[in-house]
Amino acid sequence: MNSEDPAIVWFRQDLRLADNPALLAAVGHGGPVIAVYVWSPDEEGNWPPGAASKWWLHQSLAQLDRSLRRYRSRLVLRQGPALKVLRELVQETRATAVYWNRRYEPAAMSRDARVEFALRCDGIRVGIYNASLLFEPWTVSSPSGRPYCVFTPFWAACVVQAEPARPVEAPARLPAPRTWPASLALTDLALEPTVDWAGGLRASWQPGEVGAARQLECFIEEVLRHYPTIRDRPDLVGTSRLSPHLHFGEISPRQVWHALRNALGAKKDGSYAKAVECYSRQLGWREFAYYLLYHFPHTADEPLKESFRRFAWRTEARWLRAWQRGRTGYPIVDAGMRQLWHTGWMHDRVRMVVASFLVKDLLISWREGAAWFWDTLVDADLANNTLGWQWAAGCGSDAVPYFRIFNPVRQGERFDPNGDYVRRWVPELARLPIRWLHRPWEAPASVLREAGIELGVTYPRPIVDHSLARQRALEALQKMRL
Repeated sequence: MNSEDPAIVWFRQDLRLADNPALLAAVGHGGPVIAVYVWSPDEEGNWPPGAASKWWLHQSLAQLDRSLRRYRSRLVLRQGPALKVLRELVQETRATAVYWNRRYEPAAMSRDARVEFALRCDGIRVGIYNASLLFEPWTVSSPSGRPYCVFTPFWAACVVQAEPARPVEAPARLPAPRTWPASLALTDLALEPTVDWAGGLRASWQPGEVGAARQLECFIEEVLRHYPTIRDRPDLVGTSRLSPHLHFGEISPRQVWHALRNALGAKKDGSYAKAVECYSRQLGWREFAYYLLYHFPHTADEPLKESFRRFAWRTEARWLRAWQRGRTGYPIVDAGMRQLWHTGWMHDRVRMVVASFLVKDLLISWREGAAWFWDTLVDADLANNTLGWQWAAGCGSDAVPYFRIFNPVRQGERFDPNGDYVRRWVPELARLPIRWLHRPWEAPASVLREAGIELGVTYPRPIVDHSLARQRALEALQKMRL
């Protein structure tokens, strides 16, 4: 090995130049750096990227390539089994090292272990790093030595550890090889839809490292101070909207963590202390999701609680379709599902409401909900998707109690008190007075006529009666527990 030996950096869910340990290790190798992305969806197990994720990935890869070209470098794109592709690149470039950042999904971990073993056997130096988490899952354990299954003690064990390392700037230079290996064109990966349904996504997001940095800056400057009091309000801009950027690694959790603390130091305002603590706990929930998936890898497809394996979920294609299309007759549920379809994202509070409605009111399996979110969310993340849906169903770790069933009317009235969220995403109800907006089926006929609404025609009647559905769910869940 000498200073002229190339090093390959294998990009995956770390599509950034700053605070990228694998990239920095490749630069530290001393020779040319060859950046590669390998499109291998068949190696993702039961969860290959969904349609919205592929759209985002296309934009993010394009942005990463533009960033690399400012260094007179570029992103090499290949397709196929990762080990086969990396071995071909090693042979073509005479690289002596391959570096990448760790992933934690079961299929990815299994694949990465095979790749690492094979490359080391080939005499290739391999470096694997943490670029996605504040705390590695195996570094946090309960006093009994078993994995934590409740968030609060888990997070308490995290925050007493050493402060996450400060993020590192992007490298000053990226040495290029004398000749570049062949690369596919980005369009060859066919990530974007053939029929363009992504207009709402384009209008809502700026994928890539630059967009991630801007989103973090906007959150800190315009939202953070008020975050604890407005984060549950879908009608307001009250959350960070960083989740897709974090999922694709366009920004690291360390960058977010330290940006929050830098803001706290600069603002000299007591209101920011509570806000920073509150949002840091949300980063903690993200850590907890990865922690659980690492320790309980079967939960991506099966419930953590064994008793739920025998639960008799209903198969109602008509109801499932109504839920997916935002045609349930419950305005807050329909608003959330339409926001999801248009923007590829849904407010966190509304995610809980629509999930509860599917698994409790309709008694349709959480797996159906997880699959729909996986295909339609731009922040579709296996760890967080699994945690969220098993929490809502009551079959996961630290899950909502089986008897807690969100009332979609009360949730709408409480968290969308002026109706702005529903009016935006369910415009056929826009002229309905707020008194009836979250329960249009109870509005007098004259009020409905004045608002231009004909139930069952311009807007659906509720597909189930919540009070009856709630009782049915309680009986079914209680029976399962016996």
